[in-house]
Amino acid sequence: MLTEWFKHIQFAYVWVLGLLLLIPILILEYLRRGDKGKAAMLITTTHFIGNTNNLKLTFRHFPFVLRCLSLICLIIALARPQQKFTEELTEGEGIDMVLCFDISGSMTERDFEPNRLEASKDVATQFVQQRPGDKIGVVIFSNQSFTLCPITTDHNAVLTQIRNIQSGYLQDEGTAIGSGLATSVDRLRSSKAKSKVIVLLTDGVDFGGTIPPDIARDMARLFKIKVYTIGVGSEKEIQEVTNTPFGPVQQTKKLEFNEKLLKDLAQQTGGEYFHATDKAALQLIYNSINQLEKSRVEISTHNRYTEKYLPWLAAALFFLLIEITLRYTVFRKFP
Repeated sequence: MLTEWFKHIQFAYVWVLGLLLLIPILILEYLRRGDKGKAAMLITTTHFIGNTNNLKLTFRHFPFVLRCLSLICLIIALARPQQKFTEELTEGEGIDMVLCFDISGSMTERDFEPNRLEASKDVATQFVQQRPGDKIGVVIFSNQSFTLCPITTDHNAVLTQIRNIQSGYLQDEGTAIGSGLATSVDRLRSSKAKSKVIVLLTDGVDFGGTIPPDIARDMARLFKIKVYTIGVGSEKEIQEVTNTPFGPVQQTKKLEFNEKLLKDLAQQTGGEYFHATDKAALQLIYNSINQLEKSRVEISTHNRYTEKYLPWLAAALFFLLIEITLRYTVFRKFP
């Protein structure tokens, strides 16, 4: 509990905490003196003295412990612990944006490391973190489409949903680019933002779905939404192990990729088309989009502090009062 408290606390005079180094010195000095300060008298024999152990003797160091605790609390109070509250005020124009992910089976191809989808998620996460003033939503699609996160300024929620994306989340297989794009347009069509953007990330092989890509493209144009398309993958050949009745067999497979469709979607809506052949290229593409679609947003940060020294000062006085009371009553020394 105390550890959690200190996580949210800072000190106005942190250098005062250096005085805590006096505590070990006081303890060493107390141990060095030991019983030297005790009154003593010489006697010839001790056979008549019974058991001398009692509570007073057992707890004879308790006043010193209280004094140390009092000093520790006083030093912390003098350092002025403060709880910091940060308030951010966003002013200006942000961009309303939807990240549209293809999660079909073809996005698990391993021409990216570890695969197309996981690489796309990693880079998209970094992209969201660079857009503090924008409203961002997430749409996923395979043979059907689904809004995973409506457009929001809560980027923690957006990042959580991106990390949770898995291939096969939507049961029906296929790649309905038109449906994914149409759902993204639907998320943005009522937006009042001056700039509305869809980042469509897919391998571009379209089949299945109820809405053709050209219809979805025209919808985007109608609502003045730019579509930036990212073609993930290549047409290179890879070696794939397939299980057959005769055992595992290694086969050559040509990866599919439809560049023409993605170029058309981007050009007709005022966006741009990019081709990502690996994760590094994908990172550069997101950086390019970040530059092309700049938000005119100013974020003002205000820090507010609440003083937290009073409980420590009260504790210091409490320990000191108990120590003085015990020292001059229960643990009083007689000459």
